[in-house]
Amino acid sequence: MGQGRGWEGAVLKLLRAKDFLLTVTEAEDVTPHYRRLRVTDGGLLAAAGVHPTMWVRLWFTATDRPHQRAYTLVAPDPANGTFGLEFALHEGRASDWARSAKPGDTIEATVQGTGFERPAPEPSHLLAIGDPASLPAVNSLLGALGSAPATIWFEGTLDGLPCHADPARHEIRQVPRRDSGAHLVERVRAELPELLRGTPDPYVWIACDTRTTRTLSSYVRKDLGLPRDRLHALGYWRAS
Repeated sequence: MGQGRGWEGAVLKLLRAKDFLLTVTEAEDVTPHYRRLRVTDGGLLAAAGVHPTMWVRLWFTATDRPHQRAYTLVAPDPANGTFGLEFALHEGRASDWARSAKPGDTIEATVQGTGFERPAPEPSHLLAIGDPASLPAVNSLLGALGSAPATIWFEGTLDGLPCHADPARHEIRQVPRRDSGAHLVERVRAELPELLRGTPDPYVWIACDTRTTRTLSSYVRKDLGLPRDRLHALGYWRAS
């Protein structure tokens, strides 16, 4: 396992990444554009442990070269060695694999780079910016931060998607995807400063497409002056 992965695989091997073979046990179409799989972990959870927003790199074969994509673990169950994977479906090798995946199918996964550093002090308000691709991580984060209120800018629609927000504590602001993410950037620029002004210990979490994430992260750090330890930003996908 793990052969023929090109330079990405070689770098991960040098970093002592751990490889595991996952086996699909269940497949469900949550919506026509969102698919959920359940897998056995091949010993992954016992070896690596579990933390909020935990993710793994899945390896997909292609005619030109192998490549990997990161996916958040959903409802990990260490006792039984299982977890879920949720896919926002679009064009691409990962989505193609997820669409056709059925019980008994296998896929290689690598654990390296994932981690979660709990903000200290605890957030008095979570301000999260995400989309369908990062929804599993948003759900995990909401669970990890317990009673903290949250405002979530969600690019796209939540219709039929498994959002774990509690209406009593979490406000969802759905934002249509327009102009390759520029509309989301405008909304956040217009609304985030006022929320930060009234929050003593904010925590901003950003996970959209790579370009939008970089733009918003730079804005929050440079224009709004938020300390680095109160910001987490990670691009979850690349817009074509």
